[in-house]
Amino acid sequence: MATLSVKPGQRFRLPDWYTSFDLIATNAERQRSASHQIRQEARTLRNETNNQTKWDEHDNRTRLNEMIDSINRWKETLDKCLTDLDVEINALTQMKEEAERALQAKNLPLDVAIENLTLRESRRGIEVVKDPVEDELHKEVEVIDAVKRDLQQKVSEAFEELCLLQEARQQLNLDHRGKMEALEINRTCVSLNVNSPNISYKVNPTRVPPGSITLEQWDQYSQYNKDRAEAEMKAANELREAIALTIAQTNNELEAQRVATEFAFRKRIHEIEQALDELRWQEKNTLEEIAELEEDIRRLEEDLRRKVCNLKLAHTRLETRTYRPNMELCVDQVQPALPLQTRGERRNVPVHEKSAAWQGVRAAELSSVSGVYKDKAMPFPERVCPHLLQLFNFPALEEV
Repeated sequence: MATLSVKPGQRFRLPDWYTSFDLIATNAERQRSASHQIRQEARTLRNETNNQTKWDEHDNRTRLNEMIDSINRWKETLDKCLTDLDVEINALTQMKEEAERALQAKNLPLDVAIENLTLRESRRGIEVVKDPVEDELHKEVEVIDAVKRDLQQKVSEAFEELCLLQEARQQLNLDHRGKMEALEINRTCVSLNVNSPNISYKVNPTRVPPGSITLEQWDQYSQYNKDRAEAEMKAANELREAIALTIAQTNNELEAQRVATEFAFRKRIHEIEQALDELRWQEKNTLEEIAELEEDIRRLEEDLRRKVCNLKLAHTRLETRTYRPNMELCVDQVQPALPLQTRGERRNVPVHEKSAAWQGVRAAELSSVSGVYKDKAMPFPERVCPHLLQLFNFPALEEV
């Protein structure tokens, strides 16, 4: 009888086989269920991450656009502020130059006043008087000096304000350039997408750069620059008005003093002309009196010559009668008459001498009048000063 070979090893029973099959099926189903759960969770996570990514992208893009809008608003504000600042700088510069021209223009009236005072020092004798003209000229010099000090102060204030305006403009310009660069960078960031070239991983992209500030500080910085520029522009505008007012006031003060000085010159020239007319009248009368005096003296001299002859005749008669002889030497009626004639003729001689002395006195008086006339005859400064005043736009003084 033949022998069958049997595979060595453990043999399982049929229930064991069914049990093993059921276990495999159960495990497979459990694995499929776990896989399905994982797949569902993965799909959910993918959807959530996709949605979050899209939302984050949209949110970041919105924030970038809002920041761009904020930067644009500040850029436009700074642009307008810079434009206004440039206009104010130009206006203040022009006003400063106008004040400098006004200050320079005060040199001519000052030179004229000083030249007038110098020319008036050439007067001589009694004409060197401290009259209202001299007082007004000294006052005019003081007014011009005060005017120049006021204008110089305004020029200095304008220079200092221009420096402050330039400093504010430089700060605004720096802020404006920063806004322009930030605007360009943010616009570049907005334009980027997942398909853009040159996008890559960066090292520590979430770091905060040193010197970073908060959004509130950023806004306050630009607001401070704007407020500072506006404050300086307001101060510059007030300074321009003050400079214009100072120029007008100084011109009015100088014009008023010019009118006062001109009036003093006119009055003084009128007084001198009156004095000259009086001196000419006195000279004319004195010359007429001297002519009459000379005629009287000439007649007196002729009478004197005749009286001398008569006196000599009387002396000769008296002397001759002394030679009468003896009893003829008597005091007769002729004897008293001849001495009386002699004494009368002698009295006439001092009268003529006094007339000659009177002539000398009158001649000296004439010489004195002529000397005063020469000294007083329209002093040179009184004729030259009005012409110098005309350089200062004075009306003609020759009409006085």
